Amino acid sequence: MKRVVALLIALAMLPASVQPGAAQGFFERLFGPPRDPNAPRQGYQAPPPQYRPRPQPQQRRPQQTAPQPQSNQQQAAPAPAAEPPPAPYEKELLRLAEIMGALAMLRPLCTAPDGGEWGRRMQILLETEGTTQGRRERLAGAYNKGYQAYALTYHVCTPSAQEASTRFIREGEQLARNITGRYGG
Repeated sequence: MKRVVALLIALAMLPASVQPGAAQGFFERLFGPPRDPNAPRQGYQAPPPQYRPRPQPQQRRPQQTAPQPQSNQQQAAPAPAAEPPPAPYEKELLRLAEIMGALAMLRPLCTAPDGGEWGRRMQILLETEGTTQGRRERLAGAYNKGYQAYALTYHVCTPSAQEASTRFIREGEQLARNITGRYGG
């Protein structure tokens, strides 16, 4: 966690490149520039697949061949490892994942040059912050919630879709700055 926070702080301190019409300043510094911004866009592209965290392999107990004598005390199966308490910035991180899901839906719809990058950025977030299976599921669920909420509403790019995209970028930048500023120590 400290490594990720240190990375976020280092990326936040990089000088911003000023590009007219690009509302990605902080996100580009956080996740890097889009892979191929000069590639021509061909209308609406299929939405990226939803994120489903990979299940952890379960260990099997060896089967017993001969019955063992029962004792007075029943042997309890080992309890699954308890999940550590959530990080103090968990709520903000889940909101950031939800915003990234909404942007993954809205940006390609309006043929923004960074439209295809939001799924990759979410994958990076899952790899760095998804320390437990439960946390990966919560982050992926927040992403999917944001994506599905706007997939139901928008089928074509409208001025309100562009405005929502702009607002989400601003809110996401603010959340990322707050998380790194407050918990970056």
